[in-house]
Amino acid sequence: MEGKDTAFVEKFSLMIKDNDIYYVADVSQNPAPVWFKITEHTNNTFVSSNPKHDFPKMIGYKMESESLMTATISGDGKEIPYKFKKIE
Repeated sequence: MEGKDTAFVEKFSLMIKDNDIYYVADVSQNPAPVWFKITEHTNNTFVSSNPKHDFPKMIGYKMESESLMTATISGDGKEIPYKFKKIE
């Protein structure tokens, strides 16, 4: 968020292809959706990667608690965390 305006919007979906699960990100900066293969997962986390993508190369999500989630994008020595808090 920038003030009261959304800085960017990402649409994503989880897709199954060739018996693998993918996080598919659709953002306006890319001409087509980008596929990230889920390489690790637990009950509270998952990590997806696409080493051929410019940035990010990895996307991870972690449930910190029932009301807090962290998404982290990373690649080429750079890491950006995003914190999401559930508001009731």
